[in-house]
Amino acid sequence: MQKNINIKNKKARFEYELLDTFVAGIVLSGTEIKSIRLGKASITESFCEFNEKGELFVINMQVDEYTHASHFNHHPKAARKLLLNRQELKKLSKEVKQSGLTIIPLNLFISDRGLAKMKIALAKGKKLYDKRETIKTRESKRNLARIKKSFNN
Repeated sequence: MQKNINIKNKKARFEYELLDTFVAGIVLSGTEIKSIRLGKASITESFCEFNEKGELFVINMQVDEYTHASHFNHHPKAARKLLLNRQELKKLSKEVKQSGLTIIPLNLFISDRGLAKMKIALAKGKKLYDKRETIKTRESKRNLARIKKSFNN
């Protein structure tokens, strides 16, 4: 079993402009947390949304089935409830309803106390030209680093 579990959503920073971040707890069953502790989870295609009661759920998060479980195993793509303070939930729901922003998970990790936590962000989708600009700046930084490295040697 790995000590440091940090499952990242690499596409999030490319696809979205991040405005505000929060750390939320997750309600999980026994086989789900065991599978996450083994690193068998993915949040690349997932997103968060509110239900009719005002509770926040992460949708489309892939947690592979635990291999040593019996027929009481969990569903891999089930909606999982996120735990936040009431004020944070109100702020997020207001922003999503008024501004048309979205809530996306950035990374999934295990805290020092052994609890599963998810870092989520209030985000705005980037346009195609914004994505091209991001690619340009990334490539120019790489080229500059290469030139500096060759100059120093």
